[in-house]
Parts: sequence; structure tokens; C-alpha cells
Amino acid sequence: MQIKALETFLCVADTGGFHAAARQLNVTQTAVSARIKLIEEETGKPLFTRGAGGTNLTEFGRQFRPYAEQVLSLWSFASCDLPNQSPHRTALRLGAQLSIWDPLLVDLAIRYEQLHGQLLLTLNYDHDLNMVEAVATHVLDAALTHEKPFDRRVLFQELAPERLMLVETPGAGEEPVFVNLELGEVYQDHVRSAARKASAQTLFLGNCMMGLRYILRRGGTGYFPEYVIRDQLHEGTLAPVAKAMELMLPLYLVTRRDSDAFDDVVTCLTDLRSADQA
Repeated sequence: MQIKALETFLCVADTGGFHAAARQLNVTQTAVSARIKLIEEETGKPLFTRGAGGTNLTEFGRQFRPYAEQVLSLWSFASCDLPNQSPHRTALRLGAQLSIWDPLLVDLAIRYEQLHGQLLLTLNYDHDLNMVEAVATHVLDAALTHEKPFDRRVLFQELAPERLMLVETPGAGEEPVFVNLELGEVYQDHVRSAARKASAQTLFLGNCMMGLRYILRRGGTGYFPEYVIRDQLHEGTLAPVAKAMELMLPLYLVTRRDSDAFDDVVTCLTDLRSADQA
């Protein structure tokens, strides 16, 4: 599949039409249509619907978009930045399905660098990207996900689950804002009753650190990983909600079967988790 075809796909998605994309790319509409058709023939799926309401992404088009963005980002790095990087540096591309593992991903990269020296490093959090598929197709070298992988192209190891605590800001009141995060089905099943109790005061956020900053500044309550809020618990700016059940969220490390990084990444993660729980 050509890079120009992916660029054209994203341009059509951004501009909302084949005419607009052709003008922006300075090509004919026929060229735009041909490039889109190339992707559709290779994937076997339509990318857009065209009607009175304009040009819109199909369901497959919406699923395909983050992969196209990732491929173009990697191509830009490989073609422009990589040749100028220092030689003899190990490349490592890490991803996390959920935003609660942003800090863990950073700590993992630092610990890995301590073992192997300076890296050609890519860190990626993307709720919409299928992390198992991204690892299997060489978009990422390793990823953290809450869903057990069943793809035979990858290896995985189940790690100690992430412990989430329901906490609140002091003086949050009788009807505090409940920050409901996008953390998968296990999370949603667990917090559904808590969100229902605060249905008039529920805020939905996709990012854990945004949610934490919100309730610290605004006041409220929500489930957060213990290692993320340890300082706030110690300072007293957050407190556990009395009699609230903790949430144990599954955590899996995924790598390819041909990856040389698996053992080292597992070792680094195990060390980090042990230190967090100490």
C-alpha cells in the first residue's frame, strides 16, 4: 500500500470530501478516488460513504484511521529522523491501551535505557488502537493492555493486576463529581453503580491524568491507580472513600514471538511493579 494513498485517505477524512482533498493535495479528484480505491481493494472494505450529508467514514474507516496515522508517523520518522540519529542505538516502540499506564510506560522506558543505553524510543498511548494487532503487525514492539490476547502471532504475560482505589477530595460534599474514565469493560462493570449514584454529577474523560487533575482542582471522586495517587494520599489532598471496593484491573504485556525484548521488558516491568508495591 502506498504512503500517498494513506495520506490521501486521511486528507479526505479531515476535509470531509474528495473535492476538498484534491484541492488541498493539489491533485485531480480522479487521483484521489484511485488512491482510496487502492486501499479499499487491498483491505476489502469500503472507507467512506457518500450521500446528501457529505462524505463520511464507514465503521471500518474509523477503525482504520488510527492505523493509517501510526503508519505515516512511523514512515516520517524512518525516512526523515532516523537517518540523522546516532548509530548503534536500540529501537524500542512501546504502547499502552489505557491512559492509567502512561506513567508506567515512561518508567519502563527509563528502566530499559538503564539496561541497554540510549534508545530510539517511541511511546504511544492510544485508546482506539488495537494494541495486540499493532504488536503483531510490527507497529509496536511491546504493549500493555487490559484485554487477554488470543492472537497466535504474539506472546503475552499476565502481570499483577492494577489496583484502582476510589478516592475523593476532602470536603467533596454529598453529591461530588464522579470522574468516569474509559478503562474497559471490567472497569465499567465495577463502577456502574458508583456512576449511577452520581448520575447528575458524572464527568466522562478518556485520560486518567486529566481526570486526576480535574478533581484535584475542582473537587470530586473517582477510581485511580494506587501508584499514580500515592503522593496525593500522603499529602492528604485525596482520601480513600470509606467502605468502597477496590478494583483489580487485568494487565497483560504483549510482544511478538520473534521479539528479543520480551524477557528484558518483563524483568523491567516486574522490578517497577515490585517497587510500586513496596
